[in-house]
Amino acid sequence: MTLRVIQWATGGVGQAAIGQILLHPDLELVGCWVHSESKAGKDVGEILGTDPIGVIATNSMEEILALDADCVLYSPLMPNPKEVAALLKSGKNVVTPLGWFWPTEEERARMEPHAIAGGVTLHGTGIDPGGATEQQPLFFSGLSSAITYVRGEEYSDIRTYNAPDVVRHIMGFGQSPEEAMNGPMLSLLANGFEQSVQMCLDTLGFAEAEIRSERHVAVATAPIDSPIGTIEPGQVAAQQFAWEAFVGDTKVVRVAVNWLMGDEHLDPPWKYGPDGVRFEVEVKGDPDAFVVIHGWHPTSVAAGLVRNPGIVVTAAHCVNSIPYVCAAEPGILTFVDMPLVAGRAHPDLAR
Repeated sequence: MTLRVIQWATGGVGQAAIGQILLHPDLELVGCWVHSESKAGKDVGEILGTDPIGVIATNSMEEILALDADCVLYSPLMPNPKEVAALLKSGKNVVTPLGWFWPTEEERARMEPHAIAGGVTLHGTGIDPGGATEQQPLFFSGLSSAITYVRGEEYSDIRTYNAPDVVRHIMGFGQSPEEAMNGPMLSLLANGFEQSVQMCLDTLGFAEAEIRSERHVAVATAPIDSPIGTIEPGQVAAQQFAWEAFVGDTKVVRVAVNWLMGDEHLDPPWKYGPDGVRFEVEVKGDPDAFVVIHGWHPTSVAAGLVRNPGIVVTAAHCVNSIPYVCAAEPGILTFVDMPLVAGRAHPDLAR
């Protein structure tokens, strides 16, 4: 049975998701919500710069709620729990990269009744958080025993992220260190990444742990060309965010992101190292595991500004989860509760 899907928002993740929905044999795109009035009323293909696909975008919440659909892939810039609750109550499953990966008891109490009332399921997934910071560490832990430590960490060139307003005004690049450190980014990231840490703690069965967060910045020592313009000496050109869990004095979980505007002209002189941009997964146990993942980063800054694989991976994890979410019992579903989520064969090679 083909599942009818609505895409909510057409930013980077949304546009990638639409392309993947159109290629997925079990899914059909039937609706699209857009934020701006300038996009409303347009064929979604026009918004993507492709041929028309026969789906007209709308900025009306009422139209989306009234639409017959099985699932909404919800990916605006920032989540609005009231919107998600309304979608659930209207009888639509929701898959999102914006939260509810491993909700607290309070979050579950707020959102799960709406899902149960609608007879549907809410699932948070993605890549970072949503994959590299908990799914992959937990997967590789299954090949070991007596686990003492797991880590998921990203090393990215933020020059490849084609969202200049977000990079400058929300992420704090190009600002003074004081402005960036007092900005909103740590708190915006904390909910998702703390859920990643807690998922690892709970699933692996660690004792009660303390989660600590930290943020560090590096500044430019010479002008750095970037998609937000030139970053001048003394302005923030690299950042690290980390969340670590300790059982007593023992560090047992680490999830972190390292975002650099290239690795030249930085103070401190941070470097990607010989492996370059990458994701790392580490497990300490019997035996240990250390995994470096390439392919989720673009091959160049120019290529990333056109199509960033990290964005595409986030969308793919959401899209591929939809059939499993729609088949689940009503409520909140985490990936720990799901069967293996797999992609589908290219249409040219499919049965």
